[in-house]
Amino acid sequence: MFVMRSSEGLDDRRKRALWRAWRRGTREMDIMFGLFANAEIERFSEAELGEFEDLLAEQDTDLQKWFMGQVPVPQAFATPLFARIIAFRAANPIG
Repeated sequence: MFVMRSSEGLDDRRKRALWRAWRRGTREMDIMFGLFANAEIERFSEAELGEFEDLLAEQDTDLQKWFMGQVPVPQAFATPLFARIIAFRAANPIG
């Protein structure tokens, strides 16, 4: 079972991003973004938090294609943060 970490101690912006990470729309994206947010959200710089919020605004179907390498990642999202999410996913397989 996958559980969202407590938002205690997080500022409002991070609380919203954590909540959105766990409520993407597809279970696979919920788990992938949620687990990454659980582990990293406290350490995001303001710029990284903005990038993460931008990713959360994208459609799950597009994100899945980017993460699976089915289509190239748009330049705007080909960031070190995106690479960290990919690395996190590889180190923490979902199933």
